[in-house]
Amino acid sequence: MTPWTERILQAFPEDLSSFWIASDPDNLLLDENILRVLRERGFEVLPFEDSIAFRVEYEERYRDAWDRGAEGASKALVLQFQGADLNFLPWDYLRHARRVDLSLADLMPKLNASVIRQIDSTDLERLFAAHNSHASQVLGESMTKEFLLTHLFEVNPHLMRKPETFWREAFGLLYRGVVLPPVLAQYVAKILTDSVLGSLPVEGLLSSKSAMARTVQAAWGRFLEERGVEVEHADLEPGSQATTVVDIPFDHADIRVIVDTLFLEGALQPVNARTVPATLPDWIRLGAIQSPTSLRDLVEGGIRSVAAKLPASEATHRDWTDAAKRLAETIYRFHELPSEDAAALRPAMRALQLEADTRLREWVQQRFQDLPSLPVAKAPVMVHHIPRYLSMRRNAGEEKIALLVFDGMALDQWVQIREYLSARAPDLTTEESGCFAWLPSLTSVSRQALFSGLRPREFQASIETTGQEPSLWNRFWMENGLRAAEVCYRKAIKRTEQLSDLDAAISSPSIKVAGIVVDMIDELVHGAMLGKRGLSGQIREWCETGLVEKLLNLLISRGFQVYLTADHGNVDADGIGRLNQGVISEVKGERVRTYRNETLAGSVPVDIDAFAFGGPGLPPDFLPLYASGRGAFVPIGQQVVAHGGMSVEELIVPFVKIGIRKEEDAA
Repeated sequence: MTPWTERILQAFPEDLSSFWIASDPDNLLLDENILRVLRERGFEVLPFEDSIAFRVEYEERYRDAWDRGAEGASKALVLQFQGADLNFLPWDYLRHARRVDLSLADLMPKLNASVIRQIDSTDLERLFAAHNSHASQVLGESMTKEFLLTHLFEVNPHLMRKPETFWREAFGLLYRGVVLPPVLAQYVAKILTDSVLGSLPVEGLLSSKSAMARTVQAAWGRFLEERGVEVEHADLEPGSQATTVVDIPFDHADIRVIVDTLFLEGALQPVNARTVPATLPDWIRLGAIQSPTSLRDLVEGGIRSVAAKLPASEATHRDWTDAAKRLAETIYRFHELPSEDAAALRPAMRALQLEADTRLREWVQQRFQDLPSLPVAKAPVMVHHIPRYLSMRRNAGEEKIALLVFDGMALDQWVQIREYLSARAPDLTTEESGCFAWLPSLTSVSRQALFSGLRPREFQASIETTGQEPSLWNRFWMENGLRAAEVCYRKAIKRTEQLSDLDAAISSPSIKVAGIVVDMIDELVHGAMLGKRGLSGQIREWCETGLVEKLLNLLISRGFQVYLTADHGNVDADGIGRLNQGVISEVKGERVRTYRNETLAGSVPVDIDAFAFGGPGLPPDFLPLYASGRGAFVPIGQQVVAHGGMSVEELIVPFVKIGIRKEEDAA
């Protein structure tokens, strides 16, 4: 156990109380490792977000059992309260609970609290160690920023005044998958104001992975052309503007060694080239695809690179979303291969997917129960966090918000759509992250959670249907300050002909929030006959109808901040045998079945390779049974594209903010 974990947990001696109230303004308890260790000691942490929901959980799962002398759902319950005034809590809670106070200001008193509160929670453990080892005196705001840059991010802005030194440090951050918090990116930009970097958007590059990737991608194309490569340029949509191009010294020794890894893992996309000089070095060729052979080599290298970085058992949820994105980039490229090359690499690709799924299943069974309680201020961790996150964005000044839910879209399919958009509409920008669907990854479970902001046990009555989505979406926003007339919900958007009706629905100045379901991909999934590879071709044809960019441009033109996600993904699966159980199973998915009690769940034939996993947040009478591996409850030998299970491609979905570049940033 680390000193950071020990310092926080020392506030919770075992067997001292069954009910605790933790004043925790910085959400220190809502850390995956802290939650795991507390659970091992018999403590359950429950954030106090809604008084009624908390009361129901507390009374049904804890207090009633304690009053009977039983242990309940756990030996002890910690009410985690982020507010400033504990008197906001019910009197009976305050009377019976033992209170503790936790804050960053108390734990790291030598650093400026307002600055360190903007650091991601995953970095606090290392920062605590640095504070104890290197902070010899109380530091003000500027010196705290210097301390963080030096000891946490290993960046010295005073040594970044030349282009080669700036890009060396920037590429190092990109390679490590690190972005600076805005407060530090602003500080670095201020220091470099008078340097030779000129008008380079330092703050945006250092605080945004997507801005950095776009800039580097455009610079790479120019770098290739300067070395005699004939680059293919896609036709732009009318009115689109090319990305601003800056000069980057890719051939600098400290940058060159990173470039190949960025291409292999999908952080950068190779460009299509008509001709490549025979004398071009191999490290440059990796980023220029001239023939199917070069793409095959890139995919093969990507498979090895992604496999080497699969998360271990102690991984965080962010480690898994990062791994899922790397895997998605490789799957997308694999689907772009000619059939013969894809066939040659299919065993290696399949082995990578199965290993990733096996590790994720082990991780989920240990750590998934912590995810619903994690904080959402910086980004949603699970899909039911999304409405709350969007509400925070409205409170931060984003007055009009549109949420696009691409039903059933896996991360690799988002990569395909993103690449289409980057070629056809480069003025659209993306800020990408990922989040977890609910298990089972069924539409009626995960999409309802997404639109309601609730855990599935809180919409138990409608868990087998999506009919209540509009009312649940409306209810969430009405509870967060909007009127019914200010909220819009639309589904079944598939074709461009539907956009005029959608425009009429959202054009009213009164509409502040729009929830829109685009379900073409899910429809294609359920009719897929040639696996995900064949599905990729259908998605390409659908993109070429222009719906996606027209929909995005419509929403942006109406003044909406646009967020895009999916309720679950999809996976290639092989039949393990059909379950002919009549009405015994309540939900009959191809990757999962659900039952109302243990007896019914136990009626599955022993020769069917399946496993049970209830997980947190589900109704007590909703018991899922999952097909193991890449199996499906269809006849043996049959291949399907399906969802509902626990694979990386089903469970981890994109969460993307889509905007438009400002005119002053255009070339």
